[in-house]
Amino acid sequence: MNRALTFLLIVVLGISCQWSGKRGTRTDTATSGVAVLVADDCFGNIVQEEVNVFETLNQKASLLTIFTSETEAINLLLRDSIRLAILARELTEAEVQTIQTHNPHLTPRSQRLAIDGIALIVHPSNNDSLVSVDDLHKIMTGQMTTWSALNPASRQGKITVVFDNPNSSTVRFIRDSICKGATLSNDLRSMTDNVSVLDYVARTPNALGVIGVNWINNPNDSTQLSFNQKVRVMEVSRTHPATRASSYKPYPAYLALHHYPLTREVYVVLTDLRGTLPAGFMHFMLGDRGQRIVLKSGLVPATRPLRTIQTKEKF
Repeated sequence: MNRALTFLLIVVLGISCQWSGKRGTRTDTATSGVAVLVADDCFGNIVQEEVNVFETLNQKASLLTIFTSETEAINLLLRDSIRLAILARELTEAEVQTIQTHNPHLTPRSQRLAIDGIALIVHPSNNDSLVSVDDLHKIMTGQMTTWSALNPASRQGKITVVFDNPNSSTVRFIRDSICKGATLSNDLRSMTDNVSVLDYVARTPNALGVIGVNWINNPNDSTQLSFNQKVRVMEVSRTHPATRASSYKPYPAYLALHHYPLTREVYVVLTDLRGTLPAGFMHFMLGDRGQRIVLKSGLVPATRPLRTIQTKEKF
């Protein structure tokens, strides 16, 4: 655990010691006070933007944010150290019961914040930009280890797969949704966060990075039809073999329509009382301004209607 996270946890424990199940002991409101929240690092840049805007609008509110792995984020909720989390899944029934064991006055609740996707990124020099779900399964389980096995014309050599964190939601998604519980290859590598994955792939010609879609968004493109120029984003097909016609990139429209195979949902999980600062921030994220931030990040807002426009892509 790094020093910054350790420091924040000390602050969290200090704040949580002042909490109890009775609202009368709390001094925060929905728009003021101090609170701590935890977020899956996959959604770090979105959550930080949400916090920045919320604090600008509410000058008396201070939100301290921990960005960590999905496993650690859920553990903080279960220990009642933190009462607001942004995750790539809802809590299980067993996890809800654990939280209520700590504090019977609390009723955990969650709401969908966005539709997200897992992006596959390669070095700009790598022209192997199509992959089927079947081939991705083989890569992740070690049955396919070279780029030439994916494309006989490839000269990239061995496939080096890199994740953000061994306990991250991206690893869980690949294991559960793509590999269907099969054992992942021992050759898979993990970095420290999504930024590290992006930087590694940008300088490693044979790398295959697994990363949250919002980390490859091009902030200068309001159409959301281009990505970070440091890497190439692969197109993924549900059918095998992958063809240009059957494959999709993680554009917001394809996430919304679930054409892109590596689509998932983002949830705000609250275990706190109503009228508190964590509850107020949750309300903000699900409101109009918060959902506009989601849209700007390249994801699909969960609580606002969208209009999709079909365009033809030139090759």
